Amino acid sequence: MDLNNAVGELIAGLVTRQWGQVTPSVYETGRLVTFAPWLTGHERRLGFLLETQRPDGAWGVPDDGYALVPTLSAVEALLGELTGEARRDGGSGLHRAWLAHSAERGLRAIRLRMCGPAAASLDLPDLPAIELIAPALTERINVSLARLRDRPVPGLAGWAGCELGPPAGLSRKKLDFVRALFAAGADVPQKLVHALEIAGDDAAGLPWPTPEPTGTIGAAPAATAAWLGADAADDLENPARWYLETVVAQHGGPVPCGFPLTVFERGWVIAWLVRAGVRCAVPPEIVLSLTAPLGPAGTPAAEGLPADADTTAGALYALALLGAPHRPDPLYAYETDTHFCTWQGEEGASITTNAHVLEAFGEYLAAGRPGAQASRYAATATKVAGWLREQQAPDGSWSDRWHASPLYATACSAIALARFGGPESAAAVGAARRWVLEAQRPDGSWGRWGGTSEETAYAVQLLLLTGAVPAPAVRDAVDRAVPRLLRSLTGADGGDFGEPALWHDKDLYRPSAIVRAGVLAALQLVRTMPGGGSGTRPMFD
Repeated sequence: MDLNNAVGELIAGLVTRQWGQVTPSVYETGRLVTFAPWLTGHERRLGFLLETQRPDGAWGVPDDGYALVPTLSAVEALLGELTGEARRDGGSGLHRAWLAHSAERGLRAIRLRMCGPAAASLDLPDLPAIELIAPALTERINVSLARLRDRPVPGLAGWAGCELGPPAGLSRKKLDFVRALFAAGADVPQKLVHALEIAGDDAAGLPWPTPEPTGTIGAAPAATAAWLGADAADDLENPARWYLETVVAQHGGPVPCGFPLTVFERGWVIAWLVRAGVRCAVPPEIVLSLTAPLGPAGTPAAEGLPADADTTAGALYALALLGAPHRPDPLYAYETDTHFCTWQGEEGASITTNAHVLEAFGEYLAAGRPGAQASRYAATATKVAGWLREQQAPDGSWSDRWHASPLYATACSAIALARFGGPESAAAVGAARRWVLEAQRPDGSWGRWGGTSEETAYAVQLLLLTGAVPAPAVRDAVDRAVPRLLRSLTGADGGDFGEPALWHDKDLYRPSAIVRAGVLAALQLVRTMPGGGSGTRPMFD
């Protein structure tokens, strides 16, 4: 393949698809089925739910913790379609028996593995708002199951009047508290607006929040649909309505969790390409889109979201790599005594946010313009590097709250430490390299649930960006990885090949342009790898 052309197409896509490129979400699509049956593409969204159900009745990746949220959402949407007040006499044009069969299989999966006593030991992932979303969906499912007593549905008779237990042991206390805040018009943290749908039908018409210029509420289709409410079918002047119509049109009916993701996508794509030595012409509007949103607290990923340290660090790092460095001072809004939080009030801590903060400060210092703040910036980089080293697992890996795969967190951390962590980070980087080499699969790929091009790209980047001349074992590992990387770029559909979404939002998602940039960056590093390879050279220009 022609690597240069692939890079050019990727950069052009950043301009032509300004809101970003991201895969649809089962969770978010289910919420639109429930809250916006009047919206264009309702039948296609139902079809998407039927098509994406797993053979075992659940939805999502083959991990019950990650499957909880999409499975609850899909089942609630199907039950609502079958039993809802407005649709009980007709409903979808899709055969109701198909919907009922799918809902029944989903209910069995939920009761068997995800709700009640059997799920007490379920290992829940750190997905945003899962402790609010899962109880809210269970509540709505139980309402639909109660309706089955008066509105029987063939295929679901045995579920009439049943009640699911707490999802994975989660209680409703926090959900009730947050709902009370919304109802009282209290000052709710902006990040909660991203999951406004947890307020249920009471979200409709709340005086706050209000739509952003793009029409979005919380950069989320589900939050926007819940805010619009059931009476929005005839409201053709509301910008929130046309935000939803736009998202639906761009994704063919189903919708992603977070959209737009403009700054987040552009920062990561540009940084990964330039860091790998890819020569590319970055249009001025891309640079402007990274600089314009920067304020005292940095930048949000997109309209409707609060500013955060992760996106801010990514944008600053990309700008410095492009030769347009901006002072990293906005990041100090997120500094704690030990590390940097993603946003104020964050529960837990993010490894990759701190790795990106280290890169932002380190690259700004490397650009040679620190001025009077040089010693402060250097001390900050030392502090963050030390914290990252302390978080490394005994096997040499790192894991993070924003990605399902330890390969992402390990690559982010090791690459940042190798470049900006000083000689005291050498042991940590070496341990990460050994862990990666040992984790390679027999087919040359890397991956948590199975080999993926995305995780393989992270492994290759780590190996080639954290050492000098690669050792024979590294060259061999990289050569064996190349076919998987190339395969991901030559498919007629863009090369996803059914690979799982791995990035954390309310549901797992795949930011397609970012993943593609990671693969292209890995291939560029292979192409320029010192010392050549131990086997057949990869077939690209």
